[in-house]
Amino acid sequence: MNSLDWAVLIGYFGIMVAIGVWSHKRVDNVSDFFTAGGKMPWWLSGISHHMSGYSAVMFTGYAGIAYKYGVTSFVTWSFPIAIGIAIGSSLFAPRLNRLRSKLHVASPLEYLKNRYNLPTQQALAWSGVLLKIVDVAAKWAAIATLLTVFTGISLNQGILITGVITGIYCTVGGLWADALTELGQFVIQLFAGLAMLIAVMGELGGFSSLWTVWDKLPESHNDPLTGDFTMMFLLAYLFIKTFEYSGGMWNQAQRYMATANAREATRSARLSAVLWLVWPLVLFFPMWCAPLLVDAQKPDASDSYALMTEQLLPHGLLGLVIVGFFSHTMAMCSSDANAIAAVFTRDIAPALSAKARGWSQRAGLVAARLSTVAFLALSMAIATQVNSPAFKDIITIVIKWVAGLMGPIAIPFMLGLLPRFRRSGPTAALVSWASGLFAFWVVNYGMDGVATQYQVSVPLAVSLVLFVLIGFVKPEGTPERDAVLARINSDGDGDSGGHLDGSGASAGAAVPAPARAGDAAVAEGAKD
Repeated sequence: MNSLDWAVLIGYFGIMVAIGVWSHKRVDNVSDFFTAGGKMPWWLSGISHHMSGYSAVMFTGYAGIAYKYGVTSFVTWSFPIAIGIAIGSSLFAPRLNRLRSKLHVASPLEYLKNRYNLPTQQALAWSGVLLKIVDVAAKWAAIATLLTVFTGISLNQGILITGVITGIYCTVGGLWADALTELGQFVIQLFAGLAMLIAVMGELGGFSSLWTVWDKLPESHNDPLTGDFTMMFLLAYLFIKTFEYSGGMWNQAQRYMATANAREATRSARLSAVLWLVWPLVLFFPMWCAPLLVDAQKPDASDSYALMTEQLLPHGLLGLVIVGFFSHTMAMCSSDANAIAAVFTRDIAPALSAKARGWSQRAGLVAARLSTVAFLALSMAIATQVNSPAFKDIITIVIKWVAGLMGPIAIPFMLGLLPRFRRSGPTAALVSWASGLFAFWVVNYGMDGVATQYQVSVPLAVSLVLFVLIGFVKPEGTPERDAVLARINSDGDGDSGGHLDGSGASAGAAVPAPARAGDAAVAEGAKD
């Protein structure tokens, strides 16, 4: 990097901070901070949903997979995510929006206290927070690894720089700052990705390289499934990502909650699905061609994209691509921080402290910002240990830990929205959650030689089967739970009872409206 590249990078950081400061004016209470007050346009929500779904791991871990295996990196990663989001656009997105528009909650998990009970809500909240700390730590390490390649600064310095900048804008401006910076980051990544694509095509013979380059690459490079990435892996990944990207990742659920109504949430999800289907092809093509241009130095080839960028792009454009790396990671980490802060201040803190249950709007907003800072600081501290024997490498954390542990947390949360599973109550939720976590330990650490697809899919499958089965064996439906389901699944987008009181607490979530005549029938018969 030279002075021009540094100017681009510093300018980008400055714009991100400025957006956060501007967004501060739009945040008056915790609803604004966590769900943008339900005022986010569907197209901004869709772009934000897309951008907050992946990070610089795309340019390290998945760049290594693309370097070694070719198009299977797209077939087994972004393609199933696109399909999963499309499935969830009708199944989950409108229901998640109604958590805010009907129950007026500010955290995705607030409704669980009434849908199940307080222990279930706390189990999912605590385990999800701990998982996300590790997940975001991996993202910090990924972007710091790239920064090290380009600038020579240490891993810890890279983590500190990116973490502090992200902390400033997402703490000041909340979800509005996240979404607006993600829009800016999308535009930056659009230009950066196209610049890299054009540079690679120019190096390999022009536009025709899109179809002629495959004769020069290894024969297996154009195989959709190869190596450890089998059809079973693809199906397992689709299974997992449908839940994860449709709201199982709480930051994704927030994007749907932030739109004005259920219809807008569905449109947001469909836009995100299209972006996931199309845009990664632009990013992946240079990675597929990388074996013809650079020799990766790391065994997992995670440095291949960075080396190629340094080799092909002039200064200025190099800085723009580096900014693109930052944009993805900062988008995901800031959105995760906001989601975790929502869960902590709205779900965990009120269960631990009577004082938290009576926070004023100002006190609740201060708590939200402090918990955001605390989450970012803790994840940054763990990121410094990401390559230790306990965590191994970046891609292991992202694929194995997140994919494997997301299922047991997401199953009770996501399926609890659907009336078809109204019989599954607290027992089904807690047993499925605990058994899924135990299954993760067994297939990942209690047994040797378990294939990757089983390591990531078995925990979710165990949770799913037990959640459904226990619901039939021990049904725990009540009129109060039926009323919650009826409100989440009603067709209209208007208010159905419940409101934010002066303290910002969700009265609608804390005290469900009495079951009206026909509520149970609606909950039972509403279509999925």
